[in-house]
Amino acid sequence: MNLLVKNAKLREKKGLVDIEVEGGAIKKIAKKISRRSGRVIDAEGRLVAPTFIDPHLHLDKALISEVVRENKSGTLAESIEIIWNKKKNYKVSDIAERACRVMEWGILNGATFFRTHVDVDTIGGLTPLEGILAAREKMKGLADVQIVAFPQEGIIQDEGTEELMYKAMDMGADVVGGMPYNEMTEDDSKRHIDICFKIAKKFDADIDMHVDEDDSPFARTLQYLAAKTIKEKWFGRVTAGHTCALASYDDNYAAKIIGMLKKAKMNMITNPATNLMLEGRRDKQPKRRGITRVKELIDAGVNVCYGQDCLKDTFYPTWGQEDMLEVGLITAHAAQFTMPREIETLFDMPTINAAKVLRLKDYGIKEGNPASFNIIDAPTVQEAFRTRADRLFVIKNGKIIARTKTTRELKKG
Repeated sequence: MNLLVKNAKLREKKGLVDIEVEGGAIKKIAKKISRRSGRVIDAEGRLVAPTFIDPHLHLDKALISEVVRENKSGTLAESIEIIWNKKKNYKVSDIAERACRVMEWGILNGATFFRTHVDVDTIGGLTPLEGILAAREKMKGLADVQIVAFPQEGIIQDEGTEELMYKAMDMGADVVGGMPYNEMTEDDSKRHIDICFKIAKKFDADIDMHVDEDDSPFARTLQYLAAKTIKEKWFGRVTAGHTCALASYDDNYAAKIIGMLKKAKMNMITNPATNLMLEGRRDKQPKRRGITRVKELIDAGVNVCYGQDCLKDTFYPTWGQEDMLEVGLITAHAAQFTMPREIETLFDMPTINAAKVLRLKDYGIKEGNPASFNIIDAPTVQEAFRTRADRLFVIKNGKIIARTKTTRELKKG
């Protein structure tokens, strides 16, 4: 459809502009554009921003807290244990249905790009991947989905998983995942990382690992991952998620690792919603926050973003709406973002920063780019976060694919 959005507030421009959309792309951005045909939307000074990106999600596990036993300890270890029985009895149709439901929530909240980790192991085999491949096909045109083959149970200690990882990439997974700390020895953790690079090089694929998701200052696989990235020259193609242990490191050692991450041009993803719940469970006081060194990484020039990670599963059983404004608000509190510059950075994280993680081309509100953006019921990014403002219109490749308008009324007297 042809479309004209009038009186839009773009973050990078002073004043208001009009955005002309034709053939699914942004044809023109200017102060005043006249149009004789097509739909016209008056943004009335509201924020218009690129479509949100969730760079770290687990669609195969989403919503299973509705059907499994309670995680009584609230720990990561018990979360994984509970999933084992469910995973043995997974059905492709069930996985696809749950995944589509969550992506629909995300689309209504303005996200149309997702990177999801999918378990690959000898318990569930490749059934989770089959389910997410089916969901991706069903959501075509509404969402773009990158799939990470994720060996949560380990590679060395879960014999047979390495072969399944190769099969997963052949079947259609896009990114090589990993969880090196979930091995029995430091040497096995290094072998885990080496195997992931070997697979990635065979398929010319990016790497996105869960790294040191633990309170312990002795969880240190991040250093080897950064060193391996530099040695293999996989610059800009490796992402480390969680890295909770980085916050527990001695400051001198942490500074060394952050310097290596910068040199490796690695991406970092924090997942505060889940990790605030999981980490620090055995601490008395003071309790650790459970997230990585977000501000220090940003100050060092490392690309950082945040993800929903889990929602209504054994890790994060009660909460989650697949709303990047909600996750951003949680990040702001956990990482203590309060200054205007920090709030702008917070909004970069599920947009331009996450686009770097997914290595998206032609992303953003620029002439010639695909017309994929949100009209948000707020004049600024700060107000968008504070109110979790309605995504009035969600536009994907020039088409309006979702609308939300909340009506509130207060009667006095």
